[in-house]
Amino acid sequence: MSNDLMITLISALLAGLSFIGIVLPLLSRAEKKDRHKSLIQDRRQTLYQDAIAESKVKNSPVQSSGDNVAAFFKVEQLIGKTATDIRKKLANAGYRSPSAPIKYMIAKIALPVVFVLLGMMFMSKMEDLDPTVILLILSSVALLGWFLPGILIKNTIEKRQEEINITFPDALDMILVCVQGGISIEQAIVRISEEVADQSQILAEELGLLSAELGLLSDRRQAFADFAERVGGGAAKSFGTAMVQAEKYGTSISQALRVMADELREIRMSEAERKAAALPPKLTVPMIAFFLPPLFIAILGPAFIQIQ
Repeated sequence: MSNDLMITLISALLAGLSFIGIVLPLLSRAEKKDRHKSLIQDRRQTLYQDAIAESKVKNSPVQSSGDNVAAFFKVEQLIGKTATDIRKKLANAGYRSPSAPIKYMIAKIALPVVFVLLGMMFMSKMEDLDPTVILLILSSVALLGWFLPGILIKNTIEKRQEEINITFPDALDMILVCVQGGISIEQAIVRISEEVADQSQILAEELGLLSAELGLLSDRRQAFADFAERVGGGAAKSFGTAMVQAEKYGTSISQALRVMADELREIRMSEAERKAAALPPKLTVPMIAFFLPPLFIAILGPAFIQIQ
């Protein structure tokens, strides 16, 4: 292969890599915006269908109170509060599909069976295993399969809340600027949900759902309460609770946002100070293990060489 051909191939490869590096972020950003818009549109469609179904129920013949109470207690006895708790937990993890609780329960039931079958398959190839050991292993893998979906959901919830807590203070500052500029809280949330999509897709989705509910629900307090329940905790939940209180008592939304923004700044500053104070103890072991030995070698090495 000649040098000219090699230079041409390398140049073409570098040009292709440069093109991919420029175009892929743009395509990813467009894909995020499309996903964000489709999510908001789906939520609006769901709320619209729920409103139509609710109006049909209101216009339908009313059952007697005894029948309603009996039906309620039958449902409570069959399902209880487990389904509600599971749906809330899955919503905190970002799984909003109506079939998500059913899939979760199927996974909790199916995984122990699958793990036990796999364990029996592997242990069938092993000889001279004590029955007590076999029972212990099968019980362990069955318990692992039962608790594994809950562990994965819990980790997902913690990661989502951590990302939301990191990004939400900046989003709240932008919402406050928009509200103080004369924009309504609904339009401010719509605008900021589009702006924060590049930093946190999770927060953008939650704010998009909040904007859809604010536009369609008759009670804005319900929209903010649902937002606080979906995010699960942290600064975003405090924002939803503060907005519910502001709507309930008629206080100024701008004042509530300003107080929350000041509190979040203080919280971030205290958290930064806490991390800075915890840094020296964390650096002690790495310095002793990796910094002091090379330093002693550099200082005492020439002396040992001269002594020899």
